Amino acid sequence: MSQKLTLRRPDDWHLHLRDGAMLQAVLPETSRHFARAIIMPNLVPPVVTGAQAAAYRDRILAALTKGHDFTPLMTLYLTENTDPSDVAAAHASGLISAVKLYPAGATTNSASGVADFDKVRGVLEKMAEIGLPLCLHGEVTDNEIDIFDREAVFIDRVLDPIRRTTPGLRTVMEHITTSNGVDYAKSQDNLAATITTHHLIINRNHILVGGIKPHYYCLPVAKREEHRLALRAAATSGDKRFFLGTDSAPHTDANKESACGCAGCFTATNTMSILAHVFEEMGALDRLEGFTSLNGPAFYGLPVNADTITLTKGDPVTYPDKIDTADGPVTVFDPGMDLHWHVHSNP
Repeated sequence: MSQKLTLRRPDDWHLHLRDGAMLQAVLPETSRHFARAIIMPNLVPPVVTGAQAAAYRDRILAALTKGHDFTPLMTLYLTENTDPSDVAAAHASGLISAVKLYPAGATTNSASGVADFDKVRGVLEKMAEIGLPLCLHGEVTDNEIDIFDREAVFIDRVLDPIRRTTPGLRTVMEHITTSNGVDYAKSQDNLAATITTHHLIINRNHILVGGIKPHYYCLPVAKREEHRLALRAAATSGDKRFFLGTDSAPHTDANKESACGCAGCFTATNTMSILAHVFEEMGALDRLEGFTSLNGPAFYGLPVNADTITLTKGDPVTYPDKIDTADGPVTVFDPGMDLHWHVHSNP
């Protein structure tokens, strides 16, 4: 088995950086290894206009650690009042790389999301016309639908009708968690799916067995083991429709370890070591570069990164348990096993 692996520098196609003190603290954990990332717009208030996206991008770049080479790929938060012309102008200027659709109430800071999908049809049609991708948080929010079924129901009730009505729309199913999501992504054109690091590691037992583990709680919530195995098979298959989107989502420990804990796993720090572990387990180290560095740029129409990183296997890697921020500590995702793949940035 190989003890050394050199890859094109990876990108993260789904990332939460937050703002203010949290942004300052967590950005280096991504920019250390990743060249680019699709930045989620669910701030408070959300990033809904081109002007707001430009201002947020400037704050990210101002917070960037000296010597780190990182490009934030900005997105707009889709609301029922989004102006198609503003979206088109932001895209034409090179400011945004995608628009994000949150069903209203689906996850953190999603209250401004979409409840009536007919009200965003004009925006989606404009996006199809100009080739701008739509990134979706793929869950319904109906109270009568079990939380473990909400992704599958979303595909049938929302995603498939949107794609039939707007057939040219390039779409990314973000953070898929089920075999249903894998199968649907394989069956469609102009469709891709991101897979997170943590959903390759945990199933729902990890959250609930032996006591509630708040730092494993995320949305979409981890599902049964059969779904985790389907995600592993998809991620390591070499299929270009699947690529990395960590959905790394920092929350302070106080907000995670509470009576109503926030959803999200913070994986930016150790993602590449975890992925190397998973791909090695699956006998697919030769496909890791495709998942982390090639498939995403191909879908988004961007060049692959010219620089590289090298992973070497050796003694266990030491990662911090927590990242300190001015708002409080953020716990780094614990994969539950020793990690032996060290990540080195190449000059």
